[in-house]
Amino acid sequence: MWNNLPLDILAKIFSFLSPESLARANSACRHWHKCGRGYLLSTGSAVTWQHPPWFVAVPIRSLSGCCYVHNPNSDNWHALPLDFLPDPVRLISPVGGGLILLRSTSTTVHQLALCNPFTRQYKRLPKLNVSRTNPATGIVMLEPSRGASFPSFRVYVAGGMSDAPRGCGMYESTLEAYDSVHERWQIIGPMPVEFAVRLTVWTPDESVCCDGVLYWMTSARAYSIMGFEIGTNNWRELSVPLADQLEFAALILQNGRLTLVGGTCSGAVSVWELSEGEVWSLVEEMPRELGLKLLGGKSNWGSTKCVGIDGVMCLYRDLGSGMVVWREMKDKGRWEWFWVEGCYSIRGKKVQNFPIRAVLLHPNLAPSHFLN
Repeated sequence: MWNNLPLDILAKIFSFLSPESLARANSACRHWHKCGRGYLLSTGSAVTWQHPPWFVAVPIRSLSGCCYVHNPNSDNWHALPLDFLPDPVRLISPVGGGLILLRSTSTTVHQLALCNPFTRQYKRLPKLNVSRTNPATGIVMLEPSRGASFPSFRVYVAGGMSDAPRGCGMYESTLEAYDSVHERWQIIGPMPVEFAVRLTVWTPDESVCCDGVLYWMTSARAYSIMGFEIGTNNWRELSVPLADQLEFAALILQNGRLTLVGGTCSGAVSVWELSEGEVWSLVEEMPRELGLKLLGGKSNWGSTKCVGIDGVMCLYRDLGSGMVVWREMKDKGRWEWFWVEGCYSIRGKKVQNFPIRAVLLHPNLAPSHFLN
């Protein structure tokens, strides 16, 4: 019976499978492979949105030729070889369609690339108009074009150091953007010099776009937030609650709202949402016992990082120490906290522990024509 099911009915059944189950189904027989591949090519990443996102971690230093992914469906860790990448890389941000944005670490000049670690596809983006070192980078997703098989996006690069005449370095007080539709960089305009300095020196490559504003967290003296209004090209600064008491702070997007996650020297981790009038409202605090477990005997939150997308948030330190997950349980109508063991072995083989940079994404098994 299963061998004779019409393709449309079989594709409907495949739509309920998790990515790893779909991959197994594709290898069962020619009929299923044809159906599964056709379904992926026609729907892109739609199949994955019914399942929790995967945690994808890349070593901060080139200690391993792999990235490590945690599958929340089976609660298992997997190693994905990155030997198809021509350069050592640093993870920056998820894009869309299962892709991640990377920065080459083999050069000090900012060189970006895209890859899908599951399909082993890779594409280096064109060089920027201005040669920059250590600028702030951000991603903005655009409304998909009619008939497009891949989501459109823009990559924004702000500030950084550039080489002035006679080799004297200076801050680059401009912003430029890469458009995935036209596949080229364009100078957007100038930016305040003080913003360029703070984005260059005090900002990691982590950004959040909310309501037409691209936000970066900065930690100059006390934490604050730099915002770029995409429609007006204006810059602004937001205050941060407990700014001088936070030992770590990160921005994520939850339910369409700008959300701040931070830990204080008292050992508490809090979650705030930005409300109307640029007022921060406390919405959640992490259970203290999970915080102590995450710290693992350390005296402060300095090495803690946080990633999140709608419906889930993860706090982590390194590959083997485990992480705390805050996830929306739609069947229960509430959010719950979980502990996830770190990656210390895969298939019985010990994995070295090291600092990581991570993102949350929905795996996409469909080859992307954009990366060809």
